[in-house]
Amino acid sequence: MFRRKLTGLDYHDPNGFDCSDETQFRNCIVWLEDQKIRHYKIEDRGNLRNIPSSDWPKAYEKYLLDLNCPFGVQEKKEALDWLLGLAVRYEYGDNVEKYKNCRPLDTSANSDKAVDPLLNLDSNSPDFKAGVTALANILKIQRHDDYLVMLKAIRILIQERLSPEAIAMASQNREGVPVALDKHILGFDTGDATLNEAAQILRLLHIEELRELQTKINEAIVAVQAIIADPKTDHRLGKLNINKVLQHIYNRMAVNGGFEGTSGHHRDRRCADE
Repeated sequence: MFRRKLTGLDYHDPNGFDCSDETQFRNCIVWLEDQKIRHYKIEDRGNLRNIPSSDWPKAYEKYLLDLNCPFGVQEKKEALDWLLGLAVRYEYGDNVEKYKNCRPLDTSANSDKAVDPLLNLDSNSPDFKAGVTALANILKIQRHDDYLVMLKAIRILIQERLSPEAIAMASQNREGVPVALDKHILGFDTGDATLNEAAQILRLLHIEELRELQTKINEAIVAVQAIIADPKTDHRLGKLNINKVLQHIYNRMAVNGGFEGTSGHHRDRRCADE
């Protein structure tokens, strides 16, 4: 995950670098300070250069603090990636004339091919984790140890709540009728008044979804009946196939969004009855 930056900094072995190898890691830190960052004076780099010392972690921690690095010693990959980014910035600042005339790679040969940027996505990259975390905070999505799970939750929320169709539907004024929860019997007791109230609300919302589903079913049935009752239909051509009628109803409901807002077990039961 560090190969590109190490290559840009002319590191001696960017392809073979292993961050999990403590010796390679320490050598890389010393190399960055000596060759690129140069935050300390040469005479002040002794503790950092003493790689075999048991006190090296303390020297490294002090080094991160002196650089105002936002990551600590425990965040090994994140801190190294930040140091590499700092080194790249200093390298560019020292060689502005050299890099400002660089031309981007010629991509005309592959211009006709659509490239999916997610194919080369590194889920362990600190940039990826920081981006997913920022999105989760903006959308108020609960944190998870697996950043891919968080990304999936973000995708689902955007598709269901932030798509043009969802925004258009949400913008429609839907006037509801105030409901007194104490007048509705839940049918069971969770032992907690707050949970009982939440269960009542969920049940009422579920009933509302079922009503919307029934309305879509009725509309589909009416549409099929209109086709069957068409006087132009020649019934002598054969018997009415009830399975095809039911399939037509199902397809029409799917096209009209009849299943939107309903849970999967309603669809399973519907198909099983057919």
